[in-house]
Amino acid sequence: MAASTLTPNSNSWAKSQLLHPFSSSSSSSSFVDLGFSSKSITLKKKKPNSRVYSALHSPSVLHFPKQPYQNQVIPKENSPVKPTKTHHQWNLLQRAAAMAFDMAESALITRERQHPLPKTADPRVQICGNFAPVLEQPVQHSLPVTGSIPKCINGVYIRNGANPLFQPVAGHHFFDGDGMVHAVSIDNGNASYACRFTETQRLVQEKELGRPVFPKAIGELHGHNGVARLLLFYARGLFGLLDHKQGTGVANAGLVYFNNRLLAMSEDDLPYQVRISSSGDLETVGRYNFDEQLTSTMIAHPKVDPISKELFSLSYDVVQKPYLKYFRFSPDGTKSPDVEIPLEMPTMMHDFAITENFVVIPDQQVVFKLQEMIKGGSPVIYDKNKKSRFGILAKNATDAKDIIWIESPDTFCFHLWNAWEEPESDEVVVIGSCMTPADSIFNECDESLKSVLSEIRLNLKTGKSTRRPILSQSDQVNLEAGMVNRNRLGRKTRFAYLAIAEPWPKVSGFAKVDLSTGEVKKYIYGDRKYGGEPFFLPTDANSENEDDGYILAFVHNEKTWKSELQIVNANNLQLEASVKLPSRVPYGFHGTFVEAKDLVNQA
Repeated sequence: MAASTLTPNSNSWAKSQLLHPFSSSSSSSSFVDLGFSSKSITLKKKKPNSRVYSALHSPSVLHFPKQPYQNQVIPKENSPVKPTKTHHQWNLLQRAAAMAFDMAESALITRERQHPLPKTADPRVQICGNFAPVLEQPVQHSLPVTGSIPKCINGVYIRNGANPLFQPVAGHHFFDGDGMVHAVSIDNGNASYACRFTETQRLVQEKELGRPVFPKAIGELHGHNGVARLLLFYARGLFGLLDHKQGTGVANAGLVYFNNRLLAMSEDDLPYQVRISSSGDLETVGRYNFDEQLTSTMIAHPKVDPISKELFSLSYDVVQKPYLKYFRFSPDGTKSPDVEIPLEMPTMMHDFAITENFVVIPDQQVVFKLQEMIKGGSPVIYDKNKKSRFGILAKNATDAKDIIWIESPDTFCFHLWNAWEEPESDEVVVIGSCMTPADSIFNECDESLKSVLSEIRLNLKTGKSTRRPILSQSDQVNLEAGMVNRNRLGRKTRFAYLAIAEPWPKVSGFAKVDLSTGEVKKYIYGDRKYGGEPFFLPTDANSENEDDGYILAFVHNEKTWKSELQIVNANNLQLEASVKLPSRVPYGFHGTFVEAKDLVNQA
């Protein structure tokens, strides 16, 4: 289905995007105004606690659309996304059920307002400042460019992110937002920009209903209220008021271009195919199951082997066994049979790594325990009694009987940047950022978050592991979100390009790290300028110099409230060009680059 420009009935939303999203009067008020109606949730402003860390503390003054959009979303021919019965077509029984469920939800929200939200679920914290959502933007051409865009860069840089369409009615975590893709197309030095929602089944149905009805996995599904929300959700599905069988994901995290398709992903659903038009605009084709081969969810960080061109991925289940499956796709999109990985409990598996011959699977201490909701807690917890370990499995394995598990005590890597084999020592080397406290992204804690770039060595012969920080103590800085040269993924690499996540969770620049020596060179965006994931774009796939390429990153100026795409020479860390963008680009997640020559064959 084509992603059309969204135009709410009220213009308050659009106006709010032009204003500085910090309230000058909020400091003198005991309440924080999010621009919600009097019927919306109003939260008392708690006294700042310097010991509690999770995200920003600045309030947001956004206005979210409250009315349903008038444009009907019509799927494309042969699209796997199917329209559901709209609320205008409900029968009398459905209307009565809808009224009863709405009353129950209203009572639930009233109860929730009686308790303060943790910062990890407080929308004032999670979507404030430049974490706040924006409107869709149709493609705009001939953008101003300072400097000169290198001639070798021709194609589209695309980045995913969370962008909630509607105001949260209760708890909201930044990861809960609807997926929005931002795209900068570059053609012989000329640049254009567009951003569009990925039209997931969730978004399409909520847009039709004019409000959020799908539970938010992190912000809302905790405690007894979370259980009640799940029951309400499935009850609405039982009465045909919504369709939860076509997926509930937001497709806001990862992007990969594989088999002539751009796929937007979140680990709670199948991927969605997004098409880049010849003009540089974006449109959602639909939920993609690889021609009915994929029947389970797929994590947001699949890996493309630069030599074989195969795609490798995992799928985890939080409810029933098998809790984890591994599979791969040949370059033409043919899927292998699932390999069930035996786990004792459902574990968060956000990322993994590949080498030339193996996949490296992290089985860590952040787990899902749905029974904790019954006790009033969060289902995502840090299990101190569990032993962190890595599983080494042959890429072409047809079962898990030969998997080698190697313990790595107290190791939690939200992301793994690369891995490779060193046969002379019988080791697999893993490069990742080790995060402590492990669950601080999801649960409020009294300890500041640290993300230490680490080298983990897994000895396949002895079954032992070692771990060391790559940076010296004096150079230590939080490094999260980034990559190595993707043409050398799974092989030994010298450099990694990683976001400097300080002050957390903002990104003040990026670091080029020599993984062998620990030498670090920093590129800082400047006074009150912050960015996100640095994307390394190689100049030439056959270049002998690993750092021969450019770093692309969206950067936002919190003084002028303007955003730009910066292009930095990865060899000398000098700014080559800056593309001035027509609208604000919120801080987001992961991106990729599609070469112009590859777009010609786009499905």
